[in-house]
Amino acid sequence: MPQELLLQVSPEIAANEQLLRFHIAQLIKLSATDIQHISILKRSVDARQKAIKFNLKVVIYKIGETLLEDNIELPEYKNVSNSQEVIVVGAGPAGLFAALQLIELGLKPIVVERGKDVRGRRRDLKAINVDHIVDEDSNYCFGEGGAGTYSDGKLYTRSKKRGDVTRILELLVAFGATHDILVDAHPHIGTNKLPQIIQDIREKIIECGGQVLFETRLTDILIKNKEVQGIVTQKGETILANNIILATGHSARDIFELLDRKKVFIEAKPFALGVRAEHPQSLIDKIQYSCDYRGEFLPPAPYSIVKQVGGRGMYSFCMCPGGVIAPCATSPGEVVTNGWSPSKRDQATANSGIVIELKLEDFKPFAKFGALAGMEFQKSIEQKAWSLAGKTQKVPAQRMIDFTQSKVSADIPKTSYVPGTTSVEMGAVFPSFLTQILREGFTEFGKSMKGYLTNEAILHAPESRTSSPVRIPRDAISLEHVEIKGLYPCGEGAGYAGGIISAAIDGEKCALKIGESLNKNPRIIT
Repeated sequence: MPQELLLQVSPEIAANEQLLRFHIAQLIKLSATDIQHISILKRSVDARQKAIKFNLKVVIYKIGETLLEDNIELPEYKNVSNSQEVIVVGAGPAGLFAALQLIELGLKPIVVERGKDVRGRRRDLKAINVDHIVDEDSNYCFGEGGAGTYSDGKLYTRSKKRGDVTRILELLVAFGATHDILVDAHPHIGTNKLPQIIQDIREKIIECGGQVLFETRLTDILIKNKEVQGIVTQKGETILANNIILATGHSARDIFELLDRKKVFIEAKPFALGVRAEHPQSLIDKIQYSCDYRGEFLPPAPYSIVKQVGGRGMYSFCMCPGGVIAPCATSPGEVVTNGWSPSKRDQATANSGIVIELKLEDFKPFAKFGALAGMEFQKSIEQKAWSLAGKTQKVPAQRMIDFTQSKVSADIPKTSYVPGTTSVEMGAVFPSFLTQILREGFTEFGKSMKGYLTNEAILHAPESRTSSPVRIPRDAISLEHVEIKGLYPCGEGAGYAGGIISAAIDGEKCALKIGESLNKNPRIIT
């Protein structure tokens, strides 16, 4: 029978099928010609020692043994043209995977998305980068596929207890992602490949009788006797349904304001905020791999670092090896940064959010805004950054050592952030307590990663959209809002996910709960 094996090999062997075959043959004392096929199940880099290795989990098929099929196919989606309708607000991962799950259950999703389709979004992204014009409905955060479409497509999640991660990855493969995302320890699709996958998901929803309405922004939720009745769009259209999945993402401030006005219970939620640090990728490679030159067989090195500083966690967030920094404002008059990588991660720079945990008490200066206090705190920093950087999409920037020494950088080299930078003392962007923690934290980072603290690294501010500043509370069993029947707060925007995979899982869960309430015999939620 096929033999499963865990092994460590050099990067050269991991990259060469023939060398791997000979290596395994020696380990299991067989001739290489006796091995019919090697299937790699898991792959990760181990850079803890000077001699870097790949950890592999493989299945070895000898001559004559039956190969197990590894073709991944889509579920048998039903035609739901005439089925009961469920409104899905938002076409990010939570909304799209909720829509697919609804179709599996025989329900018709009506997906309403404020932004444009993946192709149409590109013009608006160019407008931000080149002309400094922010479209409030179509940008890096809003539009088909959500924030992940044009900001990386990293699929790594620690949320194993949230649900079936493998199912989501397999669905992505079935829609066109490479099989590598099922193998790699930190799977990643890449901004250059995601748009086609997202488009194919949308076409499948429509093919099965669902609807996807672009440039259709939610402006009101119709509620009667604590039960949803439907929605109103900015076009004045009313769409009726008794079940609504609200998957609008962590940046949909108008939705939080709408719920607050309608007295729908929401609450302020802690999040994290800081800067995005950019280093030469070659420097990160040198630090992480302890070598002067990475070579062709190793991927660009990532890093992950966590420190306790001043009683708060300060940590790297959304690290992008071989990537670039992007402007992610969703309204005029604010500056926001994020990072992404193409599928090959072949850019000359590496970047990561470096953020600090906030506490509810930090929002006290904005207490008059009630549940929106954290959102207003977040907004105030983004608006201050915009003002300090010349009221454009240029970003306040500072060399890392200069920042720790409270010194304005004499010059800022060209970075990957296309709209450009303005040399600013970062202490003017953040409240003093955050500035102090960041300064101490970077010094501590430099002790853990020799060479990390350098003036070759450029800080861009702010990194402020790490997660939602608002939670929309829901019942732990039904997943409905705690007060409003038929309203299913979902994904990152509701405070129940933290990335593409966990958002997709949450979308499926909400759809399954709707199916359960309608006796649609859903699969068991794990």
